[in-house]
Amino acid sequence: MIRSTALALALTVSGGVLLTAGGVVARAELTRTPAEVRAGAYKLDSDHGKITWGVSHLGFSTYFGQFVNVQAELVLDPANPSASRLTATIPLTDVDSNSDGLDGHLQTADFFDTANHPTATFVSRSITVDADDPTEATVVGDLTLRGVTRPVTMEVQFNQAGPSMGGVYKAGFDGEAVIKRSDFGISYALPVLGDEVKLHIEGEFVLQPSA
Repeated sequence: MIRSTALALALTVSGGVLLTAGGVVARAELTRTPAEVRAGAYKLDSDHGKITWGVSHLGFSTYFGQFVNVQAELVLDPANPSASRLTATIPLTDVDSNSDGLDGHLQTADFFDTANHPTATFVSRSITVDADDPTEATVVGDLTLRGVTRPVTMEVQFNQAGPSMGGVYKAGFDGEAVIKRSDFGISYALPVLGDEVKLHIEGEFVLQPSA
């Protein structure tokens, strides 16, 4: 009896309806169709939003680290995606390379120079949805790092949207971009340490209440 009840519960949850002894208590509203996402202003859930970077280390390996506590805002217009906007602020002091020594070195003028430039910012200029796959888009924007602003292109994948744990409405994305650190005045140990930095961005954005 217990096994059959558990199986029935698993099947109904996977089908989008949660049943209890009291009846139906929730129905999933998740969607992977971009046009069905709720329009509005979103803020990044910083606990589920980070930037992972990778750079060649002496040619022996790709060294990875992360920026955490990223702040970002997204104005989403599914009916007219090109009118959507994304802005982000990355606290460069909140870098995790799994090495206390490297974390400290990254704060110096050899790299981020956080005494003078504690944050990096990104502001989108255009968002173009792929004509063949509406879950993919190209976001072009301006990245400002160490006081230098350069255009950056990010390829974005829409994952899904809908109620998350706690009932908050979220839209989730992953992104990929490649930059050259020398473009932003970070030339320490070139070319021994790689110039090309690969970025993986993940973000869960929470829909904000209407004003």
